[in-house]
Amino acid sequence: MGKKKNKNRVKRISAKKERYAKFRKEKPTMMTMAPPDLTEEQIMERRTDEQHIGEFWRNYRRPPQRFVSERKARSKR
Repeated sequence: MGKKKNKNRVKRISAKKERYAKFRKEKPTMMTMAPPDLTEEQIMERRTDEQHIGEFWRNYRRPPQRFVSERKARSKR
């Protein structure tokens, strides 16, 4: 039969674990990023910029891709 284990025994930590324990520190899981406080003038400027960008994308017509028309021209030769 085996010996009974002593539950009050101090557990030995290996030297390697001790050495690298600093790299296993708990890191915060949630990072909070808050935008900087803007002045009224900056807020208005940002709003107008966003409106201009929105209008641009609403009205922007992309030119047809060049390679498609070149391919058609080659096939007609």
